[in-house]
Amino acid sequence: MSKINVGLIGLGTVGGGVLKVLKDNPDICIKKIAVRDINKKRDIDGLDTSILTNDPFSIVQDSDIDVVVEVMGGVNPALDLLESAVRNGKHVVTANKELLAKHGEELFKLANEKNVVILYEAAIAGGIPIIMPIKTTLAGNKIKKIAAILNGTTNYILTKMEESDVSYEEVLKEAQQLGYAEADPTGDVEGFDSAYKITTLATIALNQRVDINKVYREGITKISADDMKFAQELGYKIKLIALAEVNENNETDVRVHPMLVPETNILSTIHDVTNAVLVEGFPVGKVVFAGPGAGEMPTASSVVGDILAIQQNISAPEPLPMMRCHHKVNANQLNIADTTNKYYISLTAVNSPGVIGTIGEICGKHKINLSSVLQKGANSRENTAKIVIITESSKESNIQNAFSELNGNANIVKVNNLIRVME
Repeated sequence: MSKINVGLIGLGTVGGGVLKVLKDNPDICIKKIAVRDINKKRDIDGLDTSILTNDPFSIVQDSDIDVVVEVMGGVNPALDLLESAVRNGKHVVTANKELLAKHGEELFKLANEKNVVILYEAAIAGGIPIIMPIKTTLAGNKIKKIAAILNGTTNYILTKMEESDVSYEEVLKEAQQLGYAEADPTGDVEGFDSAYKITTLATIALNQRVDINKVYREGITKISADDMKFAQELGYKIKLIALAEVNENNETDVRVHPMLVPETNILSTIHDVTNAVLVEGFPVGKVVFAGPGAGEMPTASSVVGDILAIQQNISAPEPLPMMRCHHKVNANQLNIADTTNKYYISLTAVNSPGVIGTIGEICGKHKINLSSVLQKGANSRENTAKIVIITESSKESNIQNAFSELNGNANIVKVNNLIRVME
């Protein structure tokens, strides 16, 4: 094993954690660190400020640096930096899920041409090891499905909504005060973060290149306290699920949206900021990876693991061949309209005889069978009642057509929500 020089781009939460973990490692020398503000005070004991620079390109162009570690996030200038690093023959470790989802194909192709590796364990599930196990221990499996909770912020919000019977808005405010949610939470609560992660994870696990632009994405902002309560009464928990699977026609279904998860499914037990990935394949069956999906030290754990994997193989003629990208097939991705799911539908209807029959008639017209119909209380002052429906498996396009017709029916005051149900 050889001692290696590392250039670190970014010294925020994750970068600081990486530096703290590696400071006493005799085989790793942090030669240079790129930061936005050299004069900013940082809570890192023993930080050698002489190695700080505000020019990240000086790192990727430094001939003495063997591995570039990028933990700054975003696409620009990260894409230019990593392309330059690879062209200069440097191995790369990154935690940048957005960059990989949008530009992974070109980066991995370039890395193969230059005989270097790009490792990215931290970009998918923080401190949870998932890419290395899929590429190595599970390499003999044909993976057919992944269902995952990949965002701690949304999982925390949904957990607290369920436990406290409060609105999304109230819990979001609390999450922001505790530092679990950003001032602008859009990336988390609208599902962008999970979509980036499942795009790369599905590409690796299903061995087909997944296009982020074809990944259906829906966030949690429409989930109400009533939805949480009704789901619980019916034996479900609501989670933001990142899903990827291949059907019998070799069509790939990759999406992110809330789902009612049965209480018998292990994902229903994943609470607060914890993440989990359920992998189903042959011959292994079902395996679950769970743990901290973010945070300084958990994410640093994955970054450092990747650095050490490179360090231990850096002298090989072809370092880490199993960890390289060898995809030759673009996934034939299903449009959400062509998927088949069970559904939860919550409505507010006029409280009069025959309304449930009207709902059933509309659903039947669109080839939707109902599994259960519940009336959840009446409002005598407004003469309305809340009705909750669970359907049997139905085509998404049929559900959307029924949804539109229900919204336009005089007996339906409002269709409150439509949520897919995990089987």
